[in-house]
Amino acid sequence: MAFARRVSPSRLFGFRTVCQVCQPFSKSDELRNEIMKFTRLGPSGLSVSQLCLGCMSYGDTTKGWHGDWLLGEAESRPFFRAALEGGINFFDTANGYSGGTSEEITGKLLREMARRDEIVVATKAFIPWRNAPNTGGLSRKSLMQAVDDSLARLGMDYIDLFQIHRWDHATPIEETMEALHDIVKAGKARYIGASSMFAWQFAKAQETARSHGWTRFISMQNQLNLLYREEEREMLPLCEAEGVGVIPWSPLARGRLARPAGEGTVRSETDGVGKALYKEGDEADHAVIAALEALSKERGVPMATLALAWHFTKPAVASPIIGATKPHHIDAAVAALDVELTGEEVSTLEAAYRPKFPTGMGMAMPAMDQVSVLEGEG
Repeated sequence: MAFARRVSPSRLFGFRTVCQVCQPFSKSDELRNEIMKFTRLGPSGLSVSQLCLGCMSYGDTTKGWHGDWLLGEAESRPFFRAALEGGINFFDTANGYSGGTSEEITGKLLREMARRDEIVVATKAFIPWRNAPNTGGLSRKSLMQAVDDSLARLGMDYIDLFQIHRWDHATPIEETMEALHDIVKAGKARYIGASSMFAWQFAKAQETARSHGWTRFISMQNQLNLLYREEEREMLPLCEAEGVGVIPWSPLARGRLARPAGEGTVRSETDGVGKALYKEGDEADHAVIAALEALSKERGVPMATLALAWHFTKPAVASPIIGATKPHHIDAAVAALDVELTGEEVSTLEAAYRPKFPTGMGMAMPAMDQVSVLEGEG
């Protein structure tokens, strides 16, 4: 597909143009499609943009476990509009992001700005919503409640991609996969996906579904970036062999691949999860970032754009999940679709990498043993 003309999404923050997804087909729609590339997600016929807007950045800072870097509804609005104007039709959130307020903002803004049949809305379940029995995990009871709650917060009739956020060691995989199948057959979700787990777990889940004739996962949302490449050992080859679409989270290592080593932001200072995933004193990480910075200067292309472009050298990758809290973030991400890295450049970026202990696979669960007692007569 040719990319002869381009509109910088950051220019659209002035709101001089009307969101094309809300209007009948026009010349502006043609321009939008020239900006973005689309792909089928995994073995499905579902068409998604090759960039997915991650909505974890949007929510209420007073709820959930996220830091002070979250943007509220009013601050989030320009980023949804810029994403849509840039041709992005794929949006990812989760029931556990900022106490469910990410889903609320995502649903409200997309209902205002987009046509439902054009966009792909993904959310996830697993994280407990209360410290009480059956309020999290992947049991049938929990999943049925979680999908209904997510639909209510999103204000939508169905979810396009309903994902399990992590593996649940306390629930038989047969129970989980049958519940997910029933959710699809009930029309509450169109497709199902999975997120960060070991390759053997993902293979077991897929085979369980296949052997029973149940719905299988079409996507894997896992951690993949130049600073964390452990997924290349087993998960990426498995997904490529099985035709599963990979939609990496944290493709810029929570911003570390978007700036020189040592530069900090509000998020890097307050994001506890990021500090756990990426150690500031890791010499190999610093060497990778230095190589990225050098290539950025050589080619005159932002570090973030090059770091995103690297993902498209991996055949299994369908759509990296990008975060955007500043106007230029979407601009740099869209530009990555036009960047082709040479084999030599890829080798240079990857050369300093050193193996890491797998991270992001598990998620600590609270005791979930506090039964609620509602006030009233009794």
